[in-house]
Amino acid sequence: MNKEEIKRELTETILPFWMKLKDEKYGGLYGRVSYDLEIIEVGEKGGIAAARHLWAFSSSYRVLKDPAYLEMADHMYQFIKEKCLDREYGGVYWMLDYRGHVIDHRKHIYAQAFMIYGLSEYYRVTEKQEVLDLAFELYRLIEDKGFNEENGAYKEEFTREWKEAPNVMLSENGVMADITMNTHIHILEAYTNLYKAAPSADLKARLEYLLKIHYEKIYQPDHFLGVFFDRDWQSIIDLQSFGHDIEASWLMDETVKVLKLEEPKYDQMITDIARNILSVAVNEDGSLQNERENGVVDETRIWWVQAETALGFYNAYEKTGDITFKQAAEACWDYIVRYMKDTRPGSEWYWSLNKDNVPNIREIAEPWKVSYHNTRSCLELIERMDKQ
Repeated sequence: MNKEEIKRELTETILPFWMKLKDEKYGGLYGRVSYDLEIIEVGEKGGIAAARHLWAFSSSYRVLKDPAYLEMADHMYQFIKEKCLDREYGGVYWMLDYRGHVIDHRKHIYAQAFMIYGLSEYYRVTEKQEVLDLAFELYRLIEDKGFNEENGAYKEEFTREWKEAPNVMLSENGVMADITMNTHIHILEAYTNLYKAAPSADLKARLEYLLKIHYEKIYQPDHFLGVFFDRDWQSIIDLQSFGHDIEASWLMDETVKVLKLEEPKYDQMITDIARNILSVAVNEDGSLQNERENGVVDETRIWWVQAETALGFYNAYEKTGDITFKQAAEACWDYIVRYMKDTRPGSEWYWSLNKDNVPNIREIAEPWKVSYHNTRSCLELIERMDKQ
């Protein structure tokens, strides 16, 4: 694993795949690509997907300076501004059809957070005030509608009119969760990036609170993060999500670094999470297992989990100097290049592989599989290696 290899993977495989999906007629990117690499021009377009693409192209331009990436970011911003935002009730829609017509009006805090993430990164490269204003509008919306003063948690799902609704979109594994780790780590991620774009005392206070909540409520004594909770912060399922844990470790560390906090308990938590995942979830070939429920491991190798693993272990190496983490990051990257990368011309990474590293027949692009995780892993690794 070296910087030039990672840069080639990003600029010659990942980004070209997504750039060819640019929808010149209806805006945004085409929403689906089949396993057989057929572009499905009538595929739906997600609000979260649009935000993630905006982040990916904006960040790629910030790091690599290729104007083609800024052009794609501009294209995504226009689509978001014209189609993804509810000008009557506020917030980001969940799902649009291929023409940009709303087909699912519901609002989710997770989706609002990702739009802040994308907009704040776009602002970092354009310095357009309207972009920052929109990001802060969504920030205030999350704080106004989404924060539960009673239990100190962020809420999940709402109707279009911002009436709280059951958390259908971010509950899985047969439970209906009132609170999720997933939403909280991505609010932390979004607010951290917004703070990079426009630091303020208010935002700093919210980030410090979010770190506190992760430490006191989400982080568990066994060094895993709880996944699904009821309204009283009681875990409602015996589930460990290995990919989310390693992702959260570096996201929390990023917040600590951005805020310049000196909190040994947070540093210990971050390191212990990474060390725990290293000890329980890494396969001999360097890949990471998906999750464990009631003691039963799902050995599926998922694209985003591998992307976050390479980055998360590299971050742990930088934080601790422990060469074992660097070796784990390199082993995971080697696994990605050997197995996860789809070598068919014009493709990028498979959605997932089974435990024998055979690709599962799933779409190469769809509303949950977009340009965010593997683009970010590459960009973060490039930036970190540049500083060495």
